[in-house]
Amino acid sequence: MEFTTKIAIVVAEDLATWQKLNVVAFMTSGVISQVENIIGEPYKDASGQEYNPLCIQPMVVLKAKREKLPTFLARAERRGVKTAVYIEDMFKTGYDAANRETVKQYQTPDLPLVGLAIRADRKEVDKIFKGAKLHE
Repeated sequence: MEFTTKIAIVVAEDLATWQKLNVVAFMTSGVISQVENIIGEPYKDASGQEYNPLCIQPMVVLKAKREKLPTFLARAERRGVKTAVYIEDMFKTGYDAANRETVKQYQTPDLPLVGLAIRADRKEVDKIFKGAKLHE
């Protein structure tokens, strides 16, 4: 199956590995929560054990310098692409409501961004995240 859309997640390249993984996990949930019919069917192994379904659309994880993240967010906003954000302060909280409160403290240009995720037309995603590199 070929998708006309693309899911891409970009993380600040200077984060610790555990932070990058945390950001990617949360960003994934932020994107798929906005899309209907993006979760597939449950998996079953040959023993009959059932496993949770997964997102049906492939995702790409990118990296960039922190100072590029506001540019990516501005590009997404200009194109009307809904964005999931993760800010530095969220590493210090322990629950969702506190995360939302940390984001509320900042004007958009001042967000201390460490991660962004979007799902949009493939070409739009490439334009928005132009300058980010594939995460190794």
